Amino acid sequence: MKKALTIVTVLVFLAVAVSPVLAQRGRGYGPGGGWGTCGDPAQSRLNLTAEQKAKIDDLRLSYLKETKSLQDKMQSKRGDLRLLWLEKNPDQEKIAATQKEIRSLRDQLQDKRTAYRLEVNKVLTPEQQAQLRSACPGGFGPGYGPGKGAGRGPGYGPGGGMMRGNW
Repeated sequence: MKKALTIVTVLVFLAVAVSPVLAQRGRGYGPGGGWGTCGDPAQSRLNLTAEQKAKIDDLRLSYLKETKSLQDKMQSKRGDLRLLWLEKNPDQEKIAATQKEIRSLRDQLQDKRTAYRLEVNKVLTPEQQAQLRSACPGGFGPGYGPGKGAGRGPGYGPGGGMMRGNW
C-alpha cells in the first residue's frame, strides 16, 4: 500500500511540475513569416495582384523551411542555457559558450530575415514599396504570427530575458 501511495504521489508531483511547461508549448505566437507589426491589413492595402500574392507566399514558405532548423537549434540552446543556470554551481564558461551559440544562431536568422524582406520588396511595385514604407515605418517581414511556437512566455518578445523577474 505504501509503495502504491508513493508512486501516485510522485506521478502527481511530476504532473504539477510539468504542466506549466507544457502550457507554454502548442499553438501560440511563434516565429512566422507575417507582415510584422503592420498585420495583414497592410497586405490588403497594397492591392497585390494574384501573381504577387503567390510569389510572396512562395518566398514565405521557402523562408520558413530554410529557418526551421535554425529555430529548432535556437530553442534547444535556450533550453540548455536554462538548465545550465539551474545547476547548483553554474559553470561560467559553459554559460558563456552557450550564449555565444545562441547569438550566432540569432545572427543567422536575422540574415535570412533580411534576405527574405529584400526578396519580397522586389516583388512589389515602387508605389507599393512607398505605400508599405509609409504604412509600416518599422518594416514588414517575418514577425510573430499565429502558428506553432513556444508561445509568449518568459524569454520571448522584446526585452524578454531568459529569467526576467526571477532575480
